[in-house]
Amino acid sequence: MTEMEWHTPWQPPLAVGILGGMGPAAGADFVRLFVQACTVHLQRQGQPVHDQAYPEHWLVQLPMPDRTQALRQDPQAATGPAQHLLQGVGRMAALGVRSVALACNTAHAWHGQLQALFPQLHVLHIARQTAEHLRAGAAHRAIVLATQGTYDSGLYDEALTGVGIVPLLPDGDGRARLMQGIYDGVKQGDMDLAARCFGEVLAPLLQRHGDVPVIMGCTEIPLALPQSPLARGAELIDPAWILAQALAGDAYGLAGVCVH
Repeated sequence: MTEMEWHTPWQPPLAVGILGGMGPAAGADFVRLFVQACTVHLQRQGQPVHDQAYPEHWLVQLPMPDRTQALRQDPQAATGPAQHLLQGVGRMAALGVRSVALACNTAHAWHGQLQALFPQLHVLHIARQTAEHLRAGAAHRAIVLATQGTYDSGLYDEALTGVGIVPLLPDGDGRARLMQGIYDGVKQGDMDLAARCFGEVLAPLLQRHGDVPVIMGCTEIPLALPQSPLARGAELIDPAWILAQALAGDAYGLAGVCVH
């Protein structure tokens, strides 16, 4: 990255949007990550950090039908997440946002549909942003921990293999254990159970594959996995943090630039 990229003339940031509710805790945490990414950007730009320097950003938290279940049944069902996602992005478009982040990995199965229907917006893609981040770090393999819906959609498989990175996935029992940690753990507020479930899935993968990056490919996994003793020392990659950096880059007119 050149010095010029960090010292561009100051311009008012653009309005951006965050679609949450998948689950609500992950959406709320994504706002924290976004504000943190903006703070880092301002500091690196040599700009004063004060309330008025932050972008206008809208969080829409809609009660969202289950994404994994929808992908296994009818992704376009009238009562499924597709219509809710469209409604949420539509509300933000009406508010004048220019870029949107989906605070849910599995929801990116509908990314293409959302981007096609709202061509005036930049709908960020969490798996592609993560894959580019790992490629820049010269990774060749990566463990992917995610929901069954994300595995079914091939979201990370496609993004990672597209940049020459081999995805390493848990077996069926491991995937079921991850889902237990997400649904019975994080979504129920039982972070101890979640940390146990996530750690027990990760440990044998690390033993089998060695020291490789671990993609926490569900926005609820980072809320508990880092607290597991079985994850100690692992290179944990939080796609939500990478996505938050990309959204901050869009807001400040530096699309595609990560603040690390």
